[in-house]
Amino acid sequence: MSIAPIKDIVIVGGGTAGWMTAAALSKLFGKLYRIRLIESDEIASIGVGEATIPNIKNFNQVLEIDEDEFLRQTQGTFKLGIEFVNWGQIGERYMHGFGKFGQDLGAANFHHYWQKMYQRGMAPDLQNYSINTVAPLQAKFMRPPADMPNSPLGDIVHAFHFDAGLYARYLRGMAEHNGVVRTEGKIVNTVLRAADGFIESVQLEGGEQVAGDLFIDCSGIRALLIGQALGMDYEDWSHWLPCDRAIAVPCASVKPLLPYTRSTAHSAGWQWRIPLQHRIGNGHVYSSRFMSQDEATSILLGNLDGEQLAEPRFIPFVPGRRKQTWAKNCVAIGLSSGFFEPIESTNIHLIQTAIARLVTLFPNAEFNPVDRDEYNAQTQFEYERIRDFIVLHYKATKRDDSPFWRHCQAMEIPASLQRKIDLYEGNGRIFREGSELFAEMSWLQVMHGQGLRPVGYNPVVDARNDAECLELLNNVQTVIRKCVAVMPDHAEFIAAHCAAKAMT
Repeated sequence: MSIAPIKDIVIVGGGTAGWMTAAALSKLFGKLYRIRLIESDEIASIGVGEATIPNIKNFNQVLEIDEDEFLRQTQGTFKLGIEFVNWGQIGERYMHGFGKFGQDLGAANFHHYWQKMYQRGMAPDLQNYSINTVAPLQAKFMRPPADMPNSPLGDIVHAFHFDAGLYARYLRGMAEHNGVVRTEGKIVNTVLRAADGFIESVQLEGGEQVAGDLFIDCSGIRALLIGQALGMDYEDWSHWLPCDRAIAVPCASVKPLLPYTRSTAHSAGWQWRIPLQHRIGNGHVYSSRFMSQDEATSILLGNLDGEQLAEPRFIPFVPGRRKQTWAKNCVAIGLSSGFFEPIESTNIHLIQTAIARLVTLFPNAEFNPVDRDEYNAQTQFEYERIRDFIVLHYKATKRDDSPFWRHCQAMEIPASLQRKIDLYEGNGRIFREGSELFAEMSWLQVMHGQGLRPVGYNPVVDARNDAECLELLNNVQTVIRKCVAVMPDHAEFIAAHCAAKAMT
């Protein structure tokens, strides 16, 4: 027995989420479905998600996007990681870099050999052992050569900084070329079927009714369909993630052009710095319980590297997730499904994984609840593990210079995070659970960078004597230094490969 397929997909909302969804579905499905996107020019998108993680390259590859052309169109730059300043203690800084560290030896991972020697005072800090943490601090960048798999140069892993508005515009062009129909309009009502509560249509301000089989809610924090129309509850995580406000402002570029994001902790939150080709994106994420908007704005504007280019934008948010991101015939993608502050650049990634999950579990006209439940279960796991990683940044601190940081030190944390911390503080053990986003080396860099120290290490490394361990560590450092020395400057690489036209 065959089940009728769906025919019409309606995407509500544009911005990064809407146009990523439209571009991906129209590319993957071709003319199989009619896809219509409704957005209003009167409703501004958040538009501050300018930093990404390496997984976005997979999305671009599926869309057959030329990387250089994409960077030219979005004023993009390259990103090798995130530098954290003043998080563990004031005056401290560390790099959370992408990619691998060192070379594994014998039965244990490299970081256990490093832990053994570091605990004895015989090895320097962790960030000396990855090209993705050494190169960015010297403003160096290149793509990994395909013919050097055994060199640290082959281990270079990159993501991007780009202008989110320009990225949405770029994807819109691709989606419309593939047949997506864009409708300008503001939705004033959602019509539900009396029989089962499914969405039947949305009504535009001018009176038009837009019917569909599958509705995708990309309406941002407003959650027009999943929240307002279908009433799906929102799980508030502000007891673990105390920041609930952001202020964003661009400033003029300065040299050098750094291939990394910077996150600088302040007295009640933190400030981002994202270098693009034509400007620097800046923002201050803070807790309204511990700081006023005026004070937060003053701190942000007082810590810009270049001339302020626009008036600040103020963005309130509630950290957390929608308890069901697929309900009835509606799937929420983007901020309508949940919100994380951009400390680890996860929001665009969550758009990408939601699209991939929808494609994998794509419904027919029956809308089998088993598919919906699996989608929601996978989404919940993904969100909760990212939540734990972000909470770690606030919990693992020795700062006690403000009520905010004293609150973070004292707060209870999810049991799943406490288990990871306990395992690490014992013998430096870190385990990636299932398909969680952040791998062992990400956890290690943040735990170590913010002052957590294990009392031991994996004892199997004692199969190698100290001299062998030191030889391994010294060889890694030496080879990385030599490789970074031959890399071009980040600005030079962009000028040679993907320089954008000047903004007018």
